[in-house]
Order: sequence, then structure tokens, then C-alpha cells
Amino acid sequence: MRVVVDLSRCEGYAQCAFLAPDAFRMHGEEALMYDPEPDDAQRDRVLRAAAACPVQAILVDRLEGRTERRDAPLEASRP
Repeated sequence: MRVVVDLSRCEGYAQCAFLAPDAFRMHGEEALMYDPEPDDAQRDRVLRAAAACPVQAILVDRLEGRTERRDAPLEASRP
């Protein structure tokens, strides 16, 4: 799982730090620090924290089952 926080959008409500303290923590009153790749054991807490963000600043990308093929050739579409 990958976590991205839009820090320009974050207003420091700290709901995420309360719900998933191993993944999110406040540094001072307004600066959020977070783990961009939290352990899978934290999955439920991180998802709850993202859902609870009042400004929707937290994006969680579930990477399991996703494969990226960089070696595949691009096909041009022709009419």
C-alpha cells in the first residue's frame, strides 16, 4: 500500500494521527509526518484515517494484484 498526503491541503486536524498513529503523526501543531509505505498490518487503520480526513488530503493506493508492464510495445491505432 502506498500513501500520499497533499500537504498543501492538510489543515492539521490530526484525525489521521489519532486513527493510525503508526502511519501518521503530528510534528508540532500543524506539520504532519507520515509513512508513505505503511506495513500491511496497518491497512485498516490507514484506510479509516484516510476516510476520516475532513479535507480529503490522504490518497491510499492499494498496490496488490497490480502489475506494470514496461516492456510491452505500444500499439498504434489506425482508422
